[in-house]
Amino acid sequence: MFVNVTLSIKEDVMKKARRRAEAMGTSVNQLIREYLEQFIGARDTNAAADEFIRLSKLAKGNSRGWKFNREELHQRHPEK
Repeated sequence: MFVNVTLSIKEDVMKKARRRAEAMGTSVNQLIREYLEQFIGARDTNAAADEFIRLSKLAKGNSRGWKFNREELHQRHPEK
C-alpha cells in the first residue's frame, strides 16, 4: 500500500532531478521512495545489488585499457 505525499521543491531543483533520474532510467518518485527506504534501514540488500549492477551496465566509463595492479594499489606514497 502506498501513501501519497505532497512536497514543496524549488522548480529548478525538480527539473534537474527529473533530468538526472531520466538519465538513470528511473523517476524522481522512485528515487525518493528508495532514499526513504534506505534512510529507515529497510532497503533490501539484494535489490541494492541488482540496482548497482543495473547502473553499472548503464555507465559510460572507459578505463582505456588500464587495469588495477594490486602492488600499485597498496604502495605507500610519502605525503607532500
